[in-house]
Amino acid sequence: MSRLRTPSRPTYLRVVRASAWYDLVVTAGFATPWTYVLVHDTLSSCGTALGLGALPELDPWQVLFANLMGSVVVVWAVLRIVRPLPQHGLFDGIARALFATWQAYALAHGVSRLLWLFLGVEVAFGVLQLAPWSLRAMRRAMRPPREGHAQSPRQDVGNPVGRW
Repeated sequence: MSRLRTPSRPTYLRVVRASAWYDLVVTAGFATPWTYVLVHDTLSSCGTALGLGALPELDPWQVLFANLMGSVVVVWAVLRIVRPLPQHGLFDGIARALFATWQAYALAHGVSRLLWLFLGVEVAFGVLQLAPWSLRAMRRAMRPPREGHAQSPRQDVGNPVGRW
């Protein structure tokens, strides 16, 4: 198996940084109990005003998990702002696929339709960050094998390093 090559265009790093800024702006308010109360009330009011549904009443467990999620995402966002790397885009794209999956699951189980706004952004940034990696992998898979290289994984069994 060959090493995964990274997207090298500066535009890709701008996407990684833009997604990080979005995350920072959207989740900073989730990072503390005091700011989360304000974010919760604002989102609930917006959902009600737009006819998309209110958020459930606050409870200590909900606040705890919102704060944990907010803290981790803020730290991850700052890393991608300060030092964006192509690999950060790959891992963020994977995380966005997971977030989008759980958001779709929640929507299917009756949460406020306000979540659709966040799901749309998750999917968009996920596609933008994963597409270059997927295209490279597809191009590599379609290339004919080079002469002298192992044709199947079984040929690398005796070599502990393999083709890594």
